[in-house]
Amino acid sequence: DWADANIHILNHGLHYASCVFEGERVYEGEIFKLEEHTDRLFYSAKRMGITVPYTQAELNEACKNIVNIQKVQNGYVRPLIWRGSEMMAISAQKNKIHVAIATWEWGSYFDPKLKLNGIKLDISKWQKPSPNSIPWDAKAAGNYMINTLSKHFAEKNNLNDSMMLDYQGNIAEATGANVFFINLDQTEIHTPIADSFLNGITRKTVMEIAKNLKIKVIEKKIKLEDLQNYKGCFLTGTAAEVTPVSQIGKYHFTVLDIIGKLSDLYQSLVRKK
Repeated sequence: DWADANIHILNHGLHYASCVFEGERVYEGEIFKLEEHTDRLFYSAKRMGITVPYTQAELNEACKNIVNIQKVQNGYVRPLIWRGSEMMAISAQKNKIHVAIATWEWGSYFDPKLKLNGIKLDISKWQKPSPNSIPWDAKAAGNYMINTLSKHFAEKNNLNDSMMLDYQGNIAEATGANVFFINLDQTEIHTPIADSFLNGITRKTVMEIAKNLKIKVIEKKIKLEDLQNYKGCFLTGTAAEVTPVSQIGKYHFTVLDIIGKLSDLYQSLVRKK
């Protein structure tokens, strides 16, 4: 119960970000790609030196159970793993590992009215760190600090999100979603190489949908000035799903029919019932 969900104020996850998590969508009472999300959760934990005190099968069952108990039909699931409070120092070798799962009803991440015309992004001053400086491929709490700073700055300027560059100045991702671009003649979709940010589960799903439509998908390094060569842009993510983008900084994009088609096909996939 909400009132019983208490943790010690000196837990290591809060003070030193030794915490990993997942974000999962519930569609019509079922979690989409639960096994893939749990795989990634355990991979993230391993990258952080955390040994999870449960099996993946046990976590999958627990996620399904909490969705059923809460009677969530269309919502979100948040599994969370963190180090406890036995040691309060940089080192936390003896700290107990805790696991919690929460779920709640949740609609669209971005306002559906905004999505019709495409959301607007600024360009963050915070860049993704180099791959040898953080466990960049883990969904770890500490990795999201600069994402929050970037999102807050965008919202203060009445924008919806922020585009983040990598440590070399290439396009990386939005604060909680991967990004795709559509070339001028709408024959190809380009997306950054996932070498400093998460290769999202929704990203991979939408790439498969595009390939099934015989649309060429190219992963490549994309510079900020390259954005003038694209006609369309959209974000993908468990929360964002498929969201059109109309502006990134000074660059403007058209909400193309192909983006709507990809979104419709994604929705038909996740809502199989």
